[in-house]
Amino acid sequence: MAESGVKLEESWKQALAPQFADPYMAELRRFLTAEKEAGKRIFPKGSEYFRALDLTPISNVKVVILGQDPYHGAGQAHGLCFSVRPGVRIPPSLVNIYKEMQTDLGIPPAHHGFLEHWAKQGVLLLNSVLTVEEGRAAAHQGRGWERFTDAVIRVVNDECQHVVFMLWGSYAQKKAAFVDQRRHLVLKAPHPSPLSAHNGFFGSRHFSKANAYLISNGRDPVDWQLPDNPGLDA
Repeated sequence: MAESGVKLEESWKQALAPQFADPYMAELRRFLTAEKEAGKRIFPKGSEYFRALDLTPISNVKVVILGQDPYHGAGQAHGLCFSVRPGVRIPPSLVNIYKEMQTDLGIPPAHHGFLEHWAKQGVLLLNSVLTVEEGRAAAHQGRGWERFTDAVIRVVNDECQHVVFMLWGSYAQKKAAFVDQRRHLVLKAPHPSPLSAHNGFFGSRHFSKANAYLISNGRDPVDWQLPDNPGLDA
């Protein structure tokens, strides 16, 4: 993205170069520029569009968790799916994720919703759409981001080994349907939203299953316990 402030970690920049050169990305850039010039507030800020990729280089990816859109309230989205900044109220789906972690691993729920600790260990917290307009959920769907994030998943599928894909809900499961299950572990469950978590997300034990798989393939497990006082990196 040519927009000022946008940055991208080097391994992803190289792997995704064909996407940035494609006309659809130029069209997406034009759309975002026009939206901002029209006075609309776009979340997250430009420097955080690719925060999930910046914190999790390709060689570090152990787990992929897919979301759909960024949160559209002020101060919430910062580039990682399900995550919010310190001090922001924990969203309902993340409350349920914490409940399942407690049942599965005995980890007490964190008092914040800031998930960068996971990302820095190799958990790719990827939304399908990377921007949204304030107060308008899904406002940027169908503008090109889905094609870009499909390419991100394809890079992980093709270039990494022994990655755990946690696919929560039908949207995520369809988006990553092409993942090679001979090379990776695909875990499926209903979405952790309060509307569906009781239909099988609770009790899915994805966190312990992910760590068991990583260990069995010679990879370090993820420390899912979040620090009490998360630092907020620039």
